[in-house]
Amino acid sequence: MTYQEFLQIVMYEDNHLLVVNKPSGMLVQGDQTGDTPISEHAKEYIAKKYDKPGKVFCGTPHRIDRPVSGTLVLARTSKALERVSKLFHDGEVDKTYWAITEKRPPKTEDTITHWLKKDSNKNLTHAHMSDKKGGLKSTLSYRLVRALGDRNLIEVKPHTGRPHQIRVQLARIGCPIIGDVKYGFPKPTKDGSIALHARAISFVHPVKKEPFNVVSPIPKAFVWSFFEDVI
Repeated sequence: MTYQEFLQIVMYEDNHLLVVNKPSGMLVQGDQTGDTPISEHAKEYIAKKYDKPGKVFCGTPHRIDRPVSGTLVLARTSKALERVSKLFHDGEVDKTYWAITEKRPPKTEDTITHWLKKDSNKNLTHAHMSDKKGGLKSTLSYRLVRALGDRNLIEVKPHTGRPHQIRVQLARIGCPIIGDVKYGFPKPTKDGSIALHARAISFVHPVKKEPFNVVSPIPKAFVWSFFEDVI
């Protein structure tokens, strides 16, 4: 990713935080693939923009799955990283996601709870209806925003932050996200993305102590074009 390309996804920036609209398909942190994560692109961006010699700090207080797009908060200082990480840990961050499914959810609005257990070997999370399997209690609220034939735009607010939580919980109620073959959708999208977007995030700024909110535009992918009038 070039400097100009990264500049296009920057949604907010100050001396403490850098918020970007992460493209689908990009890692947040490095993994066994060896692909360059967005955190490294952010360091390159900061180094060039501010002419910083030597090592540049950029921390990741939270993550977004690789095939998911949207609002990602990065920390430019260790103090900001510590404070924002605590906000996420303590449940003091309000997150809003948008998802598109082919199947309509059973209710137009609901709060659902499952116990999620991750299979690290397969990088897969399983959702159970009770805690008998030793999973972690996971809750989210959803609202059907618009239904257009076999395209359903759903607003999701996770109340816990489990791996793959939205993906597996929507699949568990019979609504796998478009393109998400890992959790039951029958076929992938052409670009490998899934129709899940981290639309907005809000919390109290860790240093300024003021209300902080960022909304990220949806991807230009075809599947999102069905809801341009809503968006």
